Amino acid sequence: MAVKRYECYEVKGDAAVLQKRHCPRCGPGVLMAAHKDRVACGKCGYTEFQK
Repeated sequence: MAVKRYECYEVKGDAAVLQKRHCPRCGPGVLMAAHKDRVACGKCGYTEFQK
């Protein structure tokens, strides 16, 4: 199920705040998917596991 781009932001006052992380390899513009035990980039496959 794809997440819409507008669902990744939260409006606080007059500003939109990003809720997800950018991929450190791909750079700004590529967001990482948050899973139960990890965050992963769908473009390059970079994954960080949470403890």
